[in-house]
Amino acid sequence: MGINDKINNAATEHLGAAKEGAGKLTGDQSLEREGQQDQAQAKIQQAGEKVKDAAADISENIKDAAQKLKEGFTKK
Repeated sequence: MGINDKINNAATEHLGAAKEGAGKLTGDQSLEREGQQDQAQAKIQQAGEKVKDAAADISENIKDAAQKLKEGFTKK
C-alpha cells in the first residue's frame, strides 16, 4: 500500500469518526450515518490495498522460486 493511500484512508476513517461523533452529540442521525459510511469505505479501501500488496508478494515469491528452480537445472 502506498503512503498516499495510507494517509488518505486514515484521514477518511478519522473524519468519518468525527462526523459520527458530531452526529451523536447533536442528534443528527444523517451526519452520524455519513460518518459510519466514511469509516466503512476507508476500511474497505484498506482491505483492497492489503489484497493488492499480498498479491504482489505472492507474485514476487513465485518469480524467486522459478529463478531458483532454473538455476538448479543450469548448474548441473
